[in-house]
Amino acid sequence: MAHWLLKSEPSKWSWDQQVEAGAKGTFWNGVRNHLAKKHLMAMKKGERGFFYHSNEERAIVGIIEIIKEYYPDHTDETGKFGMVDVKAVKPLKKPVTLAQIKSEPRLAEMVLVNNSRLSVQPVTDEEWAVVMELAG
Repeated sequence: MAHWLLKSEPSKWSWDQQVEAGAKGTFWNGVRNHLAKKHLMAMKKGERGFFYHSNEERAIVGIIEIIKEYYPDHTDETGKFGMVDVKAVKPLKKPVTLAQIKSEPRLAEMVLVNNSRLSVQPVTDEEWAVVMELAG
């Protein structure tokens, strides 16, 4: 199974709000980048991803699960983009900051380090394991 990283500004949609959505989860909409769209389209039900607080906190704070595969985004008037549904699985024991990620040599090739603006990113199995190690 693949792993992912999904970014959200906490002032717009936070980890706490994701947790409050419960088992029914919520849709992950608003993606308007074609590479991020490609990643959303590749996601399969049951795969997991990191929930990343961008801008204010810049840290991976939790783990989400894909609960519904790609479908049209109702907020996209062009009809070109879609979304997936996700639910919160668990918070990380300790948030893993972007600074920690950038200072970890084993994460030097992580998309977050090399293309930090991309809102939906793949994470390799090795990167997943290192982040989980950093999270305690």
